[in-house]
Amino acid sequence: MRKIYLIRHAHPDFPLNAHVCLGRTDTPLGPLGRMQARLLAERLRGVELTAVFSSPLRRCRETAAALGREIVIIDALAEQDMGVWDGLDFDEIRLRWPELYARRAIDPALAPPGAEGMEAVRQRVMPALYDCLEHSRGDIAVVAHAFVIQAILAQLRGIPLEESRPLRPPYTGCVLLGYDGALRQDIQASLPEIPLTTALAERLLEVAGPGERVTAHCRAVAAETQRLAQALPLTLDRETLAAAALLHDAARSESGHARVGADWLRELGYDAAAALVEQHHDLRSETLDEAALLYLADKCVREDRRVALAERFAESEKRCASEEARAAHARRRIAAERIRDQINALCGRRVVE
Repeated sequence: MRKIYLIRHAHPDFPLNAHVCLGRTDTPLGPLGRMQARLLAERLRGVELTAVFSSPLRRCRETAAALGREIVIIDALAEQDMGVWDGLDFDEIRLRWPELYARRAIDPALAPPGAEGMEAVRQRVMPALYDCLEHSRGDIAVVAHAFVIQAILAQLRGIPLEESRPLRPPYTGCVLLGYDGALRQDIQASLPEIPLTTALAERLLEVAGPGERVTAHCRAVAAETQRLAQALPLTLDRETLAAAALLHDAARSESGHARVGADWLRELGYDAAAALVEQHHDLRSETLDEAALLYLADKCVREDRRVALAERFAESEKRCASEEARAAHARRRIAAERIRDQINALCGRRVVE
């Protein structure tokens, strides 16, 4: 029996907690989406795919491109056109069309002005899927959109389209279909979980694209965490520490980058690394552990050069424009000095200046 890996595209280029009515609006992947797509490729590495088909929209094409195979674009796999709502935040939609918004919560089949109907989507998507099978052999991947996948699964399960929302997969979610002359009901694809190694963290940092200076800083911080861990007579998870250090500033351009970067890692399934990244700017514990080492290493590295804490904090203090900022700066300096003193005392020598 042939297998069809039916995959939803990765996270588009909008904030993680945004709620956007995204249909034909051609939004590319953001940093999180690019990391998700790269991880998807890692999870599919052992799968022998003979063809990869994609919706023409960028978020699907970019997800499919991460699989490293030639892509066949299928126009009929495009997402449902949401008319005048397309590309708008749902908060704005609720304010501008309050009555229709409330009615659609009860009856999802109600279409926004100018939108494509649910049934019209199903009528174009099912033949497109069979065309993919007809023009290929062996196992294939089809990268498409939430409602496109809902329409396929609703057809296979024999349920109304307006009841199909629970079938919506998460970003880069993969559903496995079987085909032996007829499509078989979906099963959840059991793709392998990929541990977060330093090698994978390097690849994720590359596609996140924080820029050369930030990337160099992340690598220098990772090296410093390993120098500190090597010196300490403690049992530490050095692999997770190094991976978290490599990714600690992946979201550097975002407001609240430590929290955002941690949220990205949680979305990727790496909670342990996320907990370290979340604390690299403000440490929550006094325990000398992996989080403390990442916190200190970040403070010991200016750009991509190891420096004494006094130098680093003297330089960063110049950027404090308010009493609140200066108080936070002093708190971070005291925490870094406390960790430095603990490490030097444990090692019996001056490991950190």
